Amino acid sequence: MASTTTLFVTGLTTGLFAGGASCAAVQGGLLAGAVGRRATARNPEAGERNGLFMPVGAFLGAKLASHTLLGAVLGLVGAAAQPGPRTRAVLLVAGAVLMILFALDMFGVRAVRRFVPRPPASWGRRVRRSARSTGVTTPAVLGFLTVLIPCGVTLSVELIAVTTGSPFAGAAVMAGFVLGTGPLFAVLGVFLRSAARPWQGRLTIITAVIVLAVALWTAGSGLRLGGWWPTTGPAAAAPAATPLETVTTSGGTQTITIQARTNLYTPTAITATAGLPTKLVVATADTNGCVRAFVVPDRGVQEILPVTGRTAVDLGTPKPGTLAFTCGMGMYGGEITFQQPTGTQSPTPKETSR
Repeated sequence: MASTTTLFVTGLTTGLFAGGASCAAVQGGLLAGAVGRRATARNPEAGERNGLFMPVGAFLGAKLASHTLLGAVLGLVGAAAQPGPRTRAVLLVAGAVLMILFALDMFGVRAVRRFVPRPPASWGRRVRRSARSTGVTTPAVLGFLTVLIPCGVTLSVELIAVTTGSPFAGAAVMAGFVLGTGPLFAVLGVFLRSAARPWQGRLTIITAVIVLAVALWTAGSGLRLGGWWPTTGPAAAAPAATPLETVTTSGGTQTITIQARTNLYTPTAITATAGLPTKLVVATADTNGCVRAFVVPDRGVQEILPVTGRTAVDLGTPKPGTLAFTCGMGMYGGEITFQQPTGTQSPTPKETSR
């Protein structure tokens, strides 16, 4: 799977660009209510001046703790289940579908509302009852309990946490997500429930557009990871001639060597000979990022590459066709095209053999 740092950044950017307003719309009223009640109870005239920063910090800190713990648990679930690349691809696509449903719901498309998953109403009622308290710990308790009433984007990130197969990586992606939502959440938690009401409709539309964009990007990553979509666009550069040193033959065995660099595989378009026992060697040199999680979907191969070193993958004896490879997040990859040697007749190419 992708590196913990890469997953943290993925969660952070998702939260920053898609999750903040969405989560604030669902949970911001709880914080606003708790802050307002506590501030008024302490000093009605001082109001937000003396009663905002501490409650907001407690709320977001507790929210970070609960979601990080949840991410670790989800990562453990993924580790126990040991999902293969195709299973993880299905989960990523499912997360994207959830995001699309929530985006369409924000756009006001009534036909999708019945398909939008929502937390049990009893959970929401219990958490909202807690907001009526004026206790010092109320914001922290509410922040911790927001894990029970997730927004749509949060559910999608939780699916990504499952695909990590690691408690540390799962915790990282969820922690990054909450930290990403923090800046906007801190402002909108009060803003959405006070003077900014006339702007709520416009903000919802903007949020829906961002959520939809993230959903499409996630869907593309899942489809590439599953081998169901050619590794073009961000995942592969334009086809180029295969360097002579990339494909070598010795003793009747073909060796294909590619370089895994940070956020890039080179070359991304390779031509090799079908019908020969083939070994794929992936070389790394101070390499970081999700490219270290190397996947060949059609072979069920998933390898965590060393920062520096060489990793060999047995491809068997491929038939004519195309074999895709990608990183563990479906963001970067390339293709190997196996061609029948000149002068020999090949069967109708479908897909490379296992």
